[in-house]
This record gives sequence, C-alpha cells and structure tokens, in this order.
Amino acid sequence: MGSVLRLVAAGAAAGVLVAAIALPAVGGAGVTVKSATEELHLQPEDLKEPPLPEKTVLLDSDGKQFAQFYYENRESVSLDQISDVMKTAIVAIEDFRFYEHGALDLEGTFRAAVKNFSGGGVVQGGSSITQQYVKLVLFSSAETKEEQEAAIAPTFSRKLNELRYALAIEEKYTKSEILERYLNISYFGAGAHGIQAAAKRFFKKPASELTLSEAATLAGAVQNPSRTDPNAGKAARQRLLERRNIVLNRMQELGKITPQEAAEAKAKKLGFKDNPVPGGCDESDFPYFCLYAQYEILNNEDFGKTAEARKKFLQRGGLTIKTTLDRKAQLASEKAIAKYVRTTDKPVASQAMIVPGTGAIKAMAASRKFGQNKKKNEMGYNLAGDVLHGGGAGFQAGSTFKPFTLLTALDQGMKLNDGFGTGSGYRAPSESAFRDCKGNRVGEPSHEVRNSSEGGGGFKTLTTGTLGSVNTFFMRLEQEVGLCDVVKMAKNLGIKRADGAPLKEFETFTLGINEMDPVTVAAAYATIGSRGAYCKPMAITEIRDRNGKATTYKPKCKQVLDEEVADAASHIMSNVFTKGTMTEVGGIGRPAAGKTGTTDAYTAAWFAGYTPDLASAVSLGDPRGAFEHDLVGVTIGGRYYGYVYGASISGRIWKDSMIGALKGVEPTSFTPVNMERFGGCSAGRCAPPKPIKKPDRGGDGGGRDNDGGGGGGGDEPPPGWGEDPNGGTPIVP
Repeated sequence: MGSVLRLVAAGAAAGVLVAAIALPAVGGAGVTVKSATEELHLQPEDLKEPPLPEKTVLLDSDGKQFAQFYYENRESVSLDQISDVMKTAIVAIEDFRFYEHGALDLEGTFRAAVKNFSGGGVVQGGSSITQQYVKLVLFSSAETKEEQEAAIAPTFSRKLNELRYALAIEEKYTKSEILERYLNISYFGAGAHGIQAAAKRFFKKPASELTLSEAATLAGAVQNPSRTDPNAGKAARQRLLERRNIVLNRMQELGKITPQEAAEAKAKKLGFKDNPVPGGCDESDFPYFCLYAQYEILNNEDFGKTAEARKKFLQRGGLTIKTTLDRKAQLASEKAIAKYVRTTDKPVASQAMIVPGTGAIKAMAASRKFGQNKKKNEMGYNLAGDVLHGGGAGFQAGSTFKPFTLLTALDQGMKLNDGFGTGSGYRAPSESAFRDCKGNRVGEPSHEVRNSSEGGGGFKTLTTGTLGSVNTFFMRLEQEVGLCDVVKMAKNLGIKRADGAPLKEFETFTLGINEMDPVTVAAAYATIGSRGAYCKPMAITEIRDRNGKATTYKPKCKQVLDEEVADAASHIMSNVFTKGTMTEVGGIGRPAAGKTGTTDAYTAAWFAGYTPDLASAVSLGDPRGAFEHDLVGVTIGGRYYGYVYGASISGRIWKDSMIGALKGVEPTSFTPVNMERFGGCSAGRCAPPKPIKKPDRGGDGGGRDNDGGGGGGGDEPPPGWGEDPNGGTPIVP
C-alpha cells in the first residue's frame, strides 16, 4: 500500500495516470474502469481513422494486371480470412484478457505502473490491444517526423490521450472488429504491413492458412519488428525464433494449446520463405507506362485539387487503376525497338503510341531496361514522357516540327502547289523578318541555314518542300506565314518542351530546335490524324477505390484545327513513304502519313507518323548529351552508321511497330483533300513556266548556334532526289 501512496503523490503526469488505477483500490470499492475514469474525468474522444495505406494495382485496357506499387505493402482482410490459431496467438501474447476488459486493462496497467515507478520511467507497457491499435493509428496518420515521435513517445500524457481514444473505440466497435483492425494495421517486419501481407511475405500463404508455428512467429514479431526482422540477418532470425517460442509457452500456460502441441511447434525451423512481393515500376512488365501513370496521378488535378492531396491519394493506395495500355501495341513497340537498338547501346530509342480522337496512350517503350544500375546500362527515368511524367529533358525534334509551319501555311490559305524559289542557303533579310510572340525581333541575318549535304535549291512548293524536307524552303515559308503563328499552331497541337521550360521562339523554330518527348509529339500528330481534334494524352480510364467505388475518366478533346486543313496536310505527308524521305523504308500497307526528323549535326533522329486509327513517335538520341555524343560514326544494334537520319532507325522502328500494333484492325482511309480549296496554286506563287530544274537534296544542317538560335535540321533525301531524271548533272541556281 505504501508504494501505491507514493505513486499517488509523485507529481504531475505520473500521479495522474496512477490515480486512474490506484485510488479506487485504496478506497476499497474495487477496481473498475468507471471509478477510474470518474477520478480523472476521462471522456471518450473520437479518433480519426484515415484509410490504411495499401498496395495499388495497374491493369491494362483488357483488365489484366501489369504492375503494382505501394507505400506500405498491405492487403486488408476480414477477421474470417485469418486463421483461428493466429487470432489466439496474438491475443495470448499481447492482451490475454482482451475479451474480458474494456478500453483499459486495469490489472495490466497497474502492474506496469508499479514496474515503471520502480524503474524510474516507462519500462513496461500495460497497453491493451485497443490502446495499441490507437497508437498505431496515430503513428500511421502522422504526416511529420515530429508527429510520429509524439505518437509513440514514452510519456504519461500520451498514455492518457490513448485511453481517451480507446474508450471511444470500445464504444464504436465490437471486440472482433477491434482485433481485425489491429491485425490489419500492425507491422510485422520484412516490409509487411498487416497480417495478410505478412503471411505471404514470411510463409508464402494467405493468413487463413497459417499453422500454429507460423502464427506464433508472426504474433511474436509484433512486439519489436525491427529487432526481429528476418531480413536483418542471422541474429535477428534467432531473436524471432526465440520470440516464437515465448508465444508458444504463453499459449500453453493459458491452456490454448497442449504441451505436446507446443513442443512440436518449437521443434520446427523458423520457416521464413523470404517471398518477394513485387512492388514498384522497376518490377513491372511495362515499367515506363507504370511510371507515367504514377506521375499522371501526382500531377493531374483530376485526381486531387492539390499536390498534397494527390500524393496522399496515391500513397494510401488500395486502388485498382485501369489504364489505356494495349498489350498488343506495347509488345509490338518493344519488339521493333529491340530489333534495331540493343539494351547495351548508349543511344536510346523510345516510342509512344496514341489513338487519334481520344488521346489514349496505347504503348510506351524504350530500348534500355528500367532501373538504377548504371553498370547494366539501365535507365531510371521515362524517356518516352516529359519531366512531369517521370521523363527527362528530351531531344531536339528536328524536322518533325516542319508540319506545324505547313499547317500554318494551309490555314492561311496557301495551296498544295504554292511555292517559291530557294537557294542552297538561307539568311534572314533582317532581324525583324522573324518576331516571337512577344514581338521581339529574333531574325539572325548573320546565321546561314543550309540544306542537307549542301544540296542546291530551286522552286519548291508546299508539297515538294515537305517531301524533300528542304530547310531553306521552310525557313522562307516560316518567314512568310510568321514565326508567332507557327508557334501558336504548334501549341494548339499540344506542343510543349519536355523539360517544362517555355518554348524557344527563335527563327529556326521550324527546324525543331526544342527538346521534345515522344508522347507529346505523337499527340500532336494524332491531332492531324483526327482531322484537327487535339486530345490530351491519357493513360488512366478508371480508378476503383478500396471500397469498390469506381470513377471513370473521359478523353479531353478540343477542335484546334480546320478539318480540311488537316486533310490537306495528311494528303501531302502521306506521300513521304513513296516520294519523300521514307521512300527506302516504305509504308505499312494502309493509309498513313508522317515526317522524318534529323537534327542539326545529327544529334537526334525521329520519325512521327499516323493513321486515322493510331499515331506514334519514335526518338533516338544519347541521354549522356546529344551534342557531345552525336549520331555520327556510331554502332547501334550491331550495325555501323556513318550518319543516322530519321529514316535510318526511327522510321524503321515506327514501321514495324505500327504494322504489329494495327494487325487485325480494319484500315481507315484519310478524308480526301478538298481540291477546290487547296488544289493548284495561287497567283504569284505558282512555279515559273520554264524547264523543270532538278530538286535539291532535301534539307539538313541548320548550322549549330550556341546561343540557342540554331539547331533543328532536315533529313536524308529519298533516293534519286535532286538528280536529273535523264541522267544529267543537277542544276543548281
């Protein structure tokens, strides 16, 4: 009795806690929760119980899982999905009077209080399972390190708060419901949160099939999971084995198992299976698509109004996310890339496929494996996407930007055969010949843009200039239609830099000086394929939460281009496979259009193209630094290339992958061009009535400009381009 009285007199927090236990006994009225709570004026306080973090799974468009990730590896289960012996083991070792007492186990707490007083602090816990559940909820919901430390701080004030919450929990739930919640929130070690994840991680089986020895092991792990984590080494496994036997002894003392059952269980080995649980995009079948989907949730307001809300939404998990991924298209892309570029090559090929009219991303692939191991040449970011979707800085898009100037010209009323004479080089007539969208003069008369292979010029039309990818023609055309109008056209089609910075609006904009990613370029070309409807790229169509509630997400599309202008551009670019820079590679056996893209100094190579059913963009470049590691004199895919053009590798990947992705899909034709509107040529823009001069060799080589005004480029000309059909020498004006 003396020790009890000393505890009552011990000051502040210690005295308050012990008063809850000791005073009713001193008065001789018996130890009850009611009398204790009356002494302290303890009232139930509602505990906020946010959803527990659980694993999230990603499904393809057919509903087949291809990835899962989690903030905490957990699968919540109902109590009837947990073996009876597991329930018995956890109650025996953690709170054997669980079904007999209320929120506060006065016997256990009193015993712990005396022990703590004699030890000079909180030495022994007397917490009931309900109190432990409260502590775990507070810790799990803590958003800062300070809040986490407060949730487990060895203080009497924290214990009192625990009691208040525990009183409310006991009123809110039945004992079975509390036990179920406790088993689902507890951490068992080895990265396993909750009994189901622990059973699978430790023993490769569901919680419903746990044996006596296995149940005792997991029940023992709860006390100090970091100390008994079997992944921490031999010593930790030995400690876990000892804890298991302590649980078995306790179960025997309480009469829950016989001495023989205890002995047989103790004779068994630990039995830890170390069953790996896939988690994270690096373990996904399609890691780049997985990464894109994760970042889409983190950055898209459709999934939460604030960045913090979206982060919590993703971390709490328990989601089933249905995506737009098409396995057939994805595998076709991966197969085509692997055919031309090896995983060990320094240059990287990446591709994205998008459906015109919906923006659904069907495939996303790269030549390197996803991961952090640089020795294995792995890539830790998504080169197919922009920086907002886990990507990098991208590569200059080269001549894939020329169609934006073509579209601007058609939109301003120019016809298919409108054109003008060009030389082998181009210089801006003045600084004011080009103005950015802020009105700044950005013309560079001192900088000369030249054609590929120093080819000559001649009269070029919208059609022949595009098919030959003539740099000097497009510089003159951009001067005619206005740089700002071309920039606006590109933006209308969703063009933005991969790194998130503002577009560079220099005179060489049309030559593709801006670094891009395949998803953005594919979406822009899909806009032309859908007759002018730009659809924001989308990777997620439905999210079902842990309670089964589904939210669907629809395409976000907007008409940004005159349908007939898109038709006219498709009419011109569909000839790229027979009369343009893809002649040597050829088409895909159905209506298609596209544009090659080779940058200045061969720093990157692209091909972007589309059908009415599917659009795709392929980039190729060296992520170590495109200018420092260009595509000149390189071996890629086991083949040596003196120069890598847009058609050399990217065009071939595009062709093979599109044939595979569209296999079994009925071909759709482009809408014929309105020849009344776009046929022929305008007065003053027609070819002069004189002998046909030889076309030049198409256009590359904008001349690198270190201040950002140069770059871009053209493409390898088709066979025979610029040669006299009668065998004569080229005529260069």
